[in-house]
Amino acid sequence: MLSNKVEICGVNTSKLPVLTNDEKEVLFSRIQQGDHIARAAYIKGNLRLVLSVIQRFNNRGEHVDDLFQVGCVGLIKAIDNFDVTQNVKFSTYAVPMIVGEIRRYLRDNNAIRVSRSLRDTAYKALQAREKLLKENSKEPTITEIARELEMPKEDVVFALDAIQDPISLFEPVYHEEGDALYVMDQLSDDKNLDSSWLENIALKEALKRLNEREKKILNLRFFKGRTQMEVADEIGISQAQVSRIEKSALKQMRKYL
Repeated sequence: MLSNKVEICGVNTSKLPVLTNDEKEVLFSRIQQGDHIARAAYIKGNLRLVLSVIQRFNNRGEHVDDLFQVGCVGLIKAIDNFDVTQNVKFSTYAVPMIVGEIRRYLRDNNAIRVSRSLRDTAYKALQAREKLLKENSKEPTITEIARELEMPKEDVVFALDAIQDPISLFEPVYHEEGDALYVMDQLSDDKNLDSSWLENIALKEALKRLNEREKKILNLRFFKGRTQMEVADEIGISQAQVSRIEKSALKQMRKYL
């Protein structure tokens, strides 16, 4: 996706108008009276809001024109459902609607398939969330959404989890001292607590070639299932240092093996 693209779907984004609060109020009163010209002007005056939202999804590999069109659908839904009697700014109400529409689009085009029943439950939960958000002007809890749908809270959580976008274990979480720390660095491994690797003579020999600190870090990480952060706290160094030492030690062992 090109975040600096000027023309999107034939629209010159550098020339999009910005509505003042007074203009928004006047246009919305006309929209409520069925004025389609005012509706079109209101949509055009809020396209910059769509642009700001789609920037959040610029790492998904989707074409910017597609995301912009989907975001516009969310904007139109927000305009059609916005209640001016509620003490909420339009942008506050519209942004979750636009984000939700884009996420639905990304989920429906995801290569990982989720069962129809789970997706239906998740979409109902999202609709209930939007309804409760509109009514109460605050983010509803899972318990409130489950109560609205008259279904167990666990079912709602399971359905919403099922439609979340997957991320790579090699997705960088943050950078420290010039080194990237990845999702996999934050995970512990509870399935490899046995000493099966130590039964391998070649591996034993490779481990002998490491210094005491390297041995301790690998032992904590791969035999005791600790995260890099836990290892860092125990040894008294930074997580970035643990990451560097771990990678260096594994590189030495691979060369030997």
